[in-house]
Amino acid sequence: MRLPAHRLLPATALTAASALLTGCFAGAESATDDTGGGTRIRVAMMQPPRSGLSPLSDDAFKLSRWSTAETLVTLDAEGDAEPALATKWTQSGKSWTFTLRDGVTFHDGTDLTAESVVRSLTKAAGAAPKPRILDGVELTAKAQGSDTVVVTTSDEDPLVPQRLSSPQLSILAAKAYRGKTVNPVGTGTGPFELTRVDGTSAAALDRYAGYWGDKAKAPGIDVRFVPDGTARAAALRSGEADIVEAVPVSQAALLEEDLITEVPMPRTNTLYLNTESGPFKDASLRAAARAALDAESIVKGVYEGRADVAKGLLGPALPWAAELRTPVKRTTAGKPDGQTITIGTFTDRAELPEVAATLQQQLQQAGFKVKLDVREYANIESDALAGAFDAFILSRATILDSGDPAAYLYSDFASDGSFNISQLDDASVDEALKKAGETKAGDARRKAVMAAEAAVLRTDAAVPMLHERVIQGDAASVVGAAHDPRERELVTADTHLK
Repeated sequence: MRLPAHRLLPATALTAASALLTGCFAGAESATDDTGGGTRIRVAMMQPPRSGLSPLSDDAFKLSRWSTAETLVTLDAEGDAEPALATKWTQSGKSWTFTLRDGVTFHDGTDLTAESVVRSLTKAAGAAPKPRILDGVELTAKAQGSDTVVVTTSDEDPLVPQRLSSPQLSILAAKAYRGKTVNPVGTGTGPFELTRVDGTSAAALDRYAGYWGDKAKAPGIDVRFVPDGTARAAALRSGEADIVEAVPVSQAALLEEDLITEVPMPRTNTLYLNTESGPFKDASLRAAARAALDAESIVKGVYEGRADVAKGLLGPALPWAAELRTPVKRTTAGKPDGQTITIGTFTDRAELPEVAATLQQQLQQAGFKVKLDVREYANIESDALAGAFDAFILSRATILDSGDPAAYLYSDFASDGSFNISQLDDASVDEALKKAGETKAGDARRKAVMAAEAAVLRTDAAVPMLHERVIQGDAASVVGAAHDPRERELVTADTHLK
């Protein structure tokens, strides 16, 4: 949908964006090096570093998206583990043995060894707080010779390789761990070496000539952190940036269509219904709420068509979900008859208050009386988890850090789940979730996950509405930029400017 001309950015906004970015990108168009030439890539990113680019924080995903820090394994599109710094692995009970790749060096010139892997994993396992991927997991790592590492968990865990794919478990050189902080500058193994970090404003990376794999086609990356979405979009329009993260929906229509790519996100906007108390303790009223919800109108009206109507809890970012989904038999809808319900949501995600207002109208037309309670997330989470609302609208990541949705399903819908907003306590759901969590990775696990999704949907404890997309901007000159639903890749060794 094209917006009217009066919504185009004024020249002052373009000027402001240029001022924000030019300092970082000055001279980048002609910058080359002696390892193959080419033009440096200018990237405008949404969020500045929160923890000095420590890999033990969410900043790890920046290091991964810049192809500077690497992990023992990576994930394919299906979520299965593939070789990276480790070439193979085997399981024996609670222990997994990983064989390391030969010929890998860190950016400081030191060799990748079993000892360096053990150091990085031990630092992560002992961090406070732990990386999310290790929540509830007791993990130890020991070296066997120079090229073999044994990773052991307190309980048998079929997802150890997937866990080790998390960017928060990147392997860095010894010098990264001096002092109390972790410093990734010059300590990764990827095709680009992080050479400079300017606080929360900018970063620079250069092609690493000693990379173990295919060498980077671009000589380097110049990064600017631009939290303002309008400024990021303007930077793409004005030619000040080559790749732009997270273009706001409101700005996407102002850009040429061939400059933007909509990437399905593993994130679902869901209406959680309180099954323990209030009107939605009645399954027929939960069914009535589901029947009243018109997700397509929310996608068109709130998201301007840039989202996907949900068919289940797991969306198109998981390409196997739709293929394995089977019809679910649900309870027949009852008649609301004027019951009053309170729906909670939060302001931190800009679209959710508008989603709540639209949903309020839909449910009122179905016969409910609806009150809204909208606050900042930090001020509403505890009430949501305590069951203070009849319903709660949540934008929820569905695969977390392992690339596997079983953990999300357990957290949100198991009777003892830590994020059970629906207060659901259903034996058949618990059984399905347990089976999914214990099944080995691969096709069998994916089928068990979808059976667990079906068990949840049968209860109407959660009504999935839509799956979000992220909008990425790539200049016409960009070749090979990654469009990754998991947000682990952006600039790869193949990315370059023509």
